Amino acid sequence: MPLMAGAEPYRYEAGQVGVLLCHGFTGTPQSLRPWAEYLAAHGLSVSLPRQPGHGTTWQEMNRTRWEDWYSELEKAFQDLRGRCPEVFVAGLSLGGCMALRLAQVHGEAIRGVVAVNPSIANDVPLLRIAPVLRWFVRSVPGVANDVKKEGVTELAYTRTPVAAASTLPRLWSLVQAELEKVTQPLLVYHSTDDHVVKPTSVAIIRRILPNTQIEELSDSYHVATLDNDADTIFAGSLDFIRTHASVPLQRD
Repeated sequence: MPLMAGAEPYRYEAGQVGVLLCHGFTGTPQSLRPWAEYLAAHGLSVSLPRQPGHGTTWQEMNRTRWEDWYSELEKAFQDLRGRCPEVFVAGLSLGGCMALRLAQVHGEAIRGVVAVNPSIANDVPLLRIAPVLRWFVRSVPGVANDVKKEGVTELAYTRTPVAAASTLPRLWSLVQAELEKVTQPLLVYHSTDDHVVKPTSVAIIRRILPNTQIEELSDSYHVATLDNDADTIFAGSLDFIRTHASVPLQRD
């Protein structure tokens, strides 16, 4: 299946500290590419994989489920861990949820987590009937490109594949049920004006993990890594990694 131009994965090898970046549902590595390049320029080894079914067609994505996307991230994590003694994970939207899941599964093997507008709750009424709807409707209008900054476009599907979306509630339930297993340092960026993910997810994180560092973004919509607050996220995440890494970054 041909790949969208700009949807390619990104990898950079540098020092002993690695970061795995996880893009969101129906999105591509393009939404996190500037973040990845920023971290690489400051001495981090970076892995930004393309998850199965993403960056091609929504029809192909309809043949995948959350376990397929997570499996690809798991492989990327194991590869990065084999090259770097310390690994951080980070993600946008559902990628933030995946990053939290990796932290739950791998415990101390992950030094810290950064999540931007993470999605961990089923706050979309349509998804409650998605397991039935999938037999009648193949796709619905997409949720991509929620960006405030003029002239910026997220590379993502304009349609949401219903069969793929119907698998999300199981992931959300799993991550919520085991959220207390996230004992690593956690930094969350939350856009106060987000048209995709409701405040429910961050509220759950605040309640279950009260020590979480939560930073509010006042000038960005959902895809904040491409928006007006992107530089704040990039610099803040780098400071977070420097604070919690036990070995220096290559360019420190």
